[in-house]
Amino acid sequence: MTLTGLSGQLVRSMASQSLPKTMKGVIIEKTGGVEVLQYKADLAVPEPKDGQVLVKNDYVGINYIDTYFRSGLYPAPSYPYMLGREAEGTIVATGPDTPHGLKTGDRVVYLSEATYAEYTAAPAAKAIKIPSSIEPTVASAALLQGLTALTLIREAYNVQKGDWILVHAAAGGVGLWLCQLLAAVGAKTIATASTQEKLDLAKKAGAQVLINYSHEDVKAKVDEVTNKQGVAAVFDGVGKSTFDLSLDCLARKGTMASFGNASGAVPPFAISRLGAKNAKVLRPTLFNYIATRDEFEQYTNELFDFIVKDKMDVRIHKVYDLKDVATAHNTGTSRHLGVGSTDKKQDIEGRKTTGKLLLKP
Repeated sequence: MTLTGLSGQLVRSMASQSLPKTMKGVIIEKTGGVEVLQYKADLAVPEPKDGQVLVKNDYVGINYIDTYFRSGLYPAPSYPYMLGREAEGTIVATGPDTPHGLKTGDRVVYLSEATYAEYTAAPAAKAIKIPSSIEPTVASAALLQGLTALTLIREAYNVQKGDWILVHAAAGGVGLWLCQLLAAVGAKTIATASTQEKLDLAKKAGAQVLINYSHEDVKAKVDEVTNKQGVAAVFDGVGKSTFDLSLDCLARKGTMASFGNASGAVPPFAISRLGAKNAKVLRPTLFNYIATRDEFEQYTNELFDFIVKDKMDVRIHKVYDLKDVATAHNTGTSRHLGVGSTDKKQDIEGRKTTGKLLLKP
């Protein structure tokens, strides 16, 4: 063994000796409403494998995809299953041959499964150091939703200056990111939301045209502002309840990116409907846009640049203790989701949030 290899092994050994054996975390053993979320205080601390880093989490992001796995809309690979897709924290140990210059003590944000916990063994390929110019809480609140919005405007539809773009649920986490990024690249945004308060947030984020879908005719307003030409693209994270409307609002050769299921999954539809406008419909997922390390670094660094140079407002709706995860999932829940939960409705699923929800382990 080389001196370097021996040194690395010694550091990992010393780190593992100083780490606790158990940790707090949240798992599910079946799908359903918030009642299936189990807060545990005796879960084993994972050991980082080859190409992984062990991160002590400071803040964990909550995202709609977490509710999809909890409810069963997306199948978990096995049970018990730990929720979570992103977090921010400090590397406390590294696996063998850790790439990308990451080391113990680095503050990082990362994308990984199993983040609803005090510690996560995360893939080094999806972890990146936080620039000194960005606060860790901002980085943790920005990563997944910011990257989702950024890849939507770059790849789902390559937005150009002057394009009319329709954004549904514009005051949600991804929606506010879309409004800000679209303004930064010179597009003209039509924002929909359910209340004036949310529309005010969308306007502050850069939206030019505001539509309260609870009492306004969205299609009529889109026709009015686009001279009946329609929009170049629709970014639709709502799903079932807005799908037909989104198609109706498209311009000829327009693109509809259906990237979420807040109102339920979109049912099957006749592909021949697209021929009326030569429209394009796609179901983009963030992880297929950042599958390689180069792609992850490219978009994450671009996101950091937008945060610093364009002074993006990274809005944090609320921070919950990890043990209060059920409240976080259920604070405002799902009059729209339509799956899994029949209990009192409260936060992430019901589109009553205006920004990011975080957990504090």
